[in-house]
Amino acid sequence: MKRNTMILTFVLVSIMGMAKDIKTVVVTTSPQMHCENCEKKIKNNLRFEKGIKKIETNVEKQTVTINYDADKTSEEKVLKGFEKFGYTAKPVRK
Repeated sequence: MKRNTMILTFVLVSIMGMAKDIKTVVVTTSPQMHCENCEKKIKNNLRFEKGIKKIETNVEKQTVTINYDADKTSEEKVLKGFEKFGYTAKPVRK
């Protein structure tokens, strides 16, 4: 019984150590998105940035929501990624 408890504890600690630090940033872009092609341009270019996990665009609200692995990249690097394809990004703060 004691051995099983120790094994279970070891497994749980290992799993917790592998957990990723996923963060989210919401940005507005310049130039603003106004069509489906703008959305595709942003998604197709950002997906190659290191650490990006998920990209959601919203033309109505003019926002891009990005989930990224904070162990692999930072908010600053994600924002700089927009410059590679002619956009600038500014975080939306609540």
